[in-house]
Amino acid sequence: MDAICAAATPLGEGAVSIIRLSGADALTIAALIFIPYNNTPVAEMKGYTCAYGKVVDGGERIDDAVLTVFKAPHSYTGEDVAEISCHGGVYVTKRILRLCAEKGARPAERGEFTRTAFVNGKLDLAQAESVMELISAQGELTLRSANLTRTGELSQRIGEIRARLTKLLGELAAWADYPDEDLPEVNTDTMTATVSECMKAADKLIKTYDNGMLFKSGIPAAIVGKPNVGKSTLMNLLLGYERAIVTDIAGTTRDLLEETVRLGDITLRLTDTAGLRETDDAVEKIGVELARKRLGESALVIAVFDGSTVPDDEDRQLISQLRECGGSVIALINKSDISDGGEYAELLSGLPYVIGISAKTGAGRGELEAACAEIFGGIDADAGMIFVNERQKFCLERAKSNLERALSAIEAGISPDMITIDITEAAGALAEITGERITDEIVSEVFSHFCVGK
Repeated sequence: MDAICAAATPLGEGAVSIIRLSGADALTIAALIFIPYNNTPVAEMKGYTCAYGKVVDGGERIDDAVLTVFKAPHSYTGEDVAEISCHGGVYVTKRILRLCAEKGARPAERGEFTRTAFVNGKLDLAQAESVMELISAQGELTLRSANLTRTGELSQRIGEIRARLTKLLGELAAWADYPDEDLPEVNTDTMTATVSECMKAADKLIKTYDNGMLFKSGIPAAIVGKPNVGKSTLMNLLLGYERAIVTDIAGTTRDLLEETVRLGDITLRLTDTAGLRETDDAVEKIGVELARKRLGESALVIAVFDGSTVPDDEDRQLISQLRECGGSVIALINKSDISDGGEYAELLSGLPYVIGISAKTGAGRGELEAACAEIFGGIDADAGMIFVNERQKFCLERAKSNLERALSAIEAGISPDMITIDITEAAGALAEITGERITDEIVSEVFSHFCVGK
């Protein structure tokens, strides 16, 4: 039998479990274990149709289920596909999978369904990789990026760069191979412009990698401020439960408390730090040093000030540090429920985001979410924004490096024959992104990160 099988849903108790079969004999195997209640033979079912029936093992009824049929080439894999939707449950799912194997289906390897789709030309390699990006998306931006790549946006951009390089290579080859023909020489300005523009396009895509990693793993953010200004209360507010200890005693938080927080569409890896102050307490002193270090390392700093107090030298010192901070800064004037914090507002003027908030009541949380969206959501201003993955970034960096060498060679007046070597290598590196030039080892590595049922 020529078919693979796997559970397409997580193995565990649930309402529905889906077992997927794909291959030339997928429908034959399905017919051996599934009997439709309307008595229509599985072999006669049309593509994109379903049948309600029973899964049987010989004369034993295993479960009631729904069989969905997809006929080649109009299926996810490009082959005949049968999907059995049965009741969710570990034993039922394993029993039906064992039945499929007994009838001749081979257990699928990781990502084998999507790999088959790639081999059959249903997806290119970049689109195939986006399937796992879609599954692991943590927010709106990563979801949008995965969908754009899956529908071919990245492949189109890569194709446009390659097309320009291929056209230039063709012109250079024609001029070099047929010197007696009356062909126009490819001038230096044309070569320089084409190579430079392609290099910039590749670099633009490379830069999306770091942004993508921020959104996928969470943006590193730190809550900083003096002791007892409400940092831990704010942490608990954003988490929705009491994670940090809150007391009236200054210096309660002495270590770094780290949690993942969703703020609108933004995921933060949020750290509650020790209060910033001079102290003789050895343990607290370590916490303060860690807090100062985290302030300099975070992509987002949320600085909290107690609006019910009068600003002092420690506040002024922190504000000075915020103005020199490398990351984005949001200043929160806390305790807006009892004070307007006017004196702090004046001191903080000039910082891009100064928000009145009450960590106790939750007032001002919406403004904090809006500020985060403005800071980190602005990356999506280009409706075609996508995030490349590590493999794609590596290919783009190789292409860029080759184009840099080609550009240097053009400027140095080196023979076009030599220049074409680097341009050809750049075009080849780009072709690896979509899988048009790829080794079996790389393909295997890509799909080894997929789940079995995909």
